[in-house]
Amino acid sequence: MATSAICVSSHSKLLLATRSNGKQSSHERVNAVPIVWPSPLRALTSTQLISGQTRQWHEQLGQKLCRGMDIASKSTGVRCEGAQEPGVTAAEGEFPRAPILLPEGPWKQIPGGVTAAKGYRAAGMYAAVRAGKKRDLALVVSDTDAVSAGSFTLNVVAAAPVEYCREVLAANDTARAVLINAGQANAATGVAGRQDADESAEALAKILGIPASAVLLESTGVIGRRIKKDALVAALPKLVERLDTSPASAEAAAIAITTTDLVSKSAALETKVGNTTIHVGGMCKGSGMIHPNMATMLGVVTTDAAVTPAVWREMTLKAVKASFNQITVDGDTSTNDTVIALANGAAGGPTITDASSEEGIQLQGALTALCQALAKSIAWDGEGATVLIEVQVTGARTEAEAATVAKSVVGSSLTKAAVYGRDPNWGRIACAAGYAGVTFNPEQLNIRLGHFELMDKGQPIEFDRAGASGYLKAAGDEHGTVIIQISIGDGPGASTAWGCDLSYDYVKINAEYTT
Repeated sequence: MATSAICVSSHSKLLLATRSNGKQSSHERVNAVPIVWPSPLRALTSTQLISGQTRQWHEQLGQKLCRGMDIASKSTGVRCEGAQEPGVTAAEGEFPRAPILLPEGPWKQIPGGVTAAKGYRAAGMYAAVRAGKKRDLALVVSDTDAVSAGSFTLNVVAAAPVEYCREVLAANDTARAVLINAGQANAATGVAGRQDADESAEALAKILGIPASAVLLESTGVIGRRIKKDALVAALPKLVERLDTSPASAEAAAIAITTTDLVSKSAALETKVGNTTIHVGGMCKGSGMIHPNMATMLGVVTTDAAVTPAVWREMTLKAVKASFNQITVDGDTSTNDTVIALANGAAGGPTITDASSEEGIQLQGALTALCQALAKSIAWDGEGATVLIEVQVTGARTEAEAATVAKSVVGSSLTKAAVYGRDPNWGRIACAAGYAGVTFNPEQLNIRLGHFELMDKGQPIEFDRAGASGYLKAAGDEHGTVIIQISIGDGPGASTAWGCDLSYDYVKINAEYTT
């Protein structure tokens, strides 16, 4: 896959967060997947209330602040970054979390993120690597050697940490630590940028007492800026001291890697692989510059399953292909996209040596599900987004062809704008399916929006336009999910892609972006 590091502005967002009244928000969905909303965001732009939107942000240079509510209010149950508690600085207050969109399957959702699996610790802190007093340095460590895998951006202008990780993974089967900074992408920084990456890894390795080759790196921030290496290295001893197995430490790390994100993004699950109970957890970041293959995103996935290096790398690439490579926000592929996956075997049980074995299939399913949950949280939090769009394609000759059509539709600017405008415009959907580069019989094209049939056998049909528009509006009002189902034939190929609508706010955010 191609992951990406998000290009962040020195502008940070001012957001007002509210929590629903303790109930899960529900949607009418085809093949419904339970959706848990830990903290659904409601907002509007700083200059106007956009009808049907309840999601508010305002960009302001400097630090992210809260307005219009008591940030420590017990009635809302949500605290914005900057809220102070005893022993917690304003720079390290709580941050809203993304909904956990875990697919249904033989697993259960658990707390913990990257520390849910046995043998992992994490930490996140403010290290003065970026402005705004927001956490900007994260670390994930395995207590023992962990089989490692990575998937990286396909952007030719790859960042220094991407090149570093590619080389390290090519020469080593295992790793112990992943260090992530936010603020500077360290991309297009030449030899000096690569030296910064190497020296950062060496400094951390010395503190941890491990080889530098056991340290992997990720960076996110403004392209063309080197990392603030002196500040980063100076903060490493304190960062290592904070390493812990607690869910709070995992969340601190998830917050530290965010940039233009409005929410932190993490998830974890527990399942059985053979007779062994294993755990898979992860965190990611991304909001803009999101497009396969991967997009402005960083991710770290951890498991305590035992698996050989070759099989784990095969599984990771397959999971990324079905998740992070199936999301798009704006069609831009970042220079820093990276997903690192670690498997330390701490759960015990036989080592998986065959991806096609029963145990291999079970681990692959859990890994893919976890990655899809993380990927969907990125699309949900797309810059300026008011809904998550899920495009399901069936009837293709192959899964690859179905994936191509799904990505074409979910990435269509006209389709995305129509969803934002609450317009059930089937023509834009059909058009995007048609130019995807996949040959199919247009007389077999069927399109459904939610439970509204818009096209049957290539012909538009009469439908309740007001009802379909209401479906889109209802999803926007609760920042929910819009389901678009497309059938292009009677073949076995099926795939799903995720994205978000295209609003005025996306243009505003990126027009005000500064390098």
